[in-house]
Amino acid sequence: MSETKGVSRSGGMNIDSELVRELAELLNETGLTEIEVEDGERKIKVARHAAAVHMAAAAPMAAAPAASPAVPLAATAPEPAAVDPNALKSPMVGTCYLSAEPGSPAFIAVGQQVKAGDTLVIIEAMKVMNPITATSAGTIKAILVENAQPVEFDQPLVVIS
Repeated sequence: MSETKGVSRSGGMNIDSELVRELAELLNETGLTEIEVEDGERKIKVARHAAAVHMAAAAPMAAAPAASPAVPLAATAPEPAAVDPNALKSPMVGTCYLSAEPGSPAFIAVGQQVKAGDTLVIIEAMKVMNPITATSAGTIKAILVENAQPVEFDQPLVVIS
């Protein structure tokens, strides 16, 4: 059996306490309410509500008690734009940036023409900068996020039409 970083729990599951700390720090940095990662049969969920850390194996287990509903983040985008069929949505959880670095011009502005492949925003996740690009050509109709705003998976970011 190979040695892994972490604490062995009853049942033989090894918990990488350093990873749990990094995920908790990411929650603090981004203001998110929870984050979940999977690695093979191991699944780690760190959340700010009732139970702070949940660990589960993919193997069959007894059903866990129902968790309290997650507290949604405050809505910053107007509701009509959130349902716009042309809204480009976040492919991940992270922090959204509108420019390449502080003080530099934003990638996009309302009314600007973009073509497929143009960088619209950057989402930082786990200290990796991920450019989010236009999937098709069009005009920026609305920017639904602010610079350095935490975003959730599938959250509308930009409306292009």
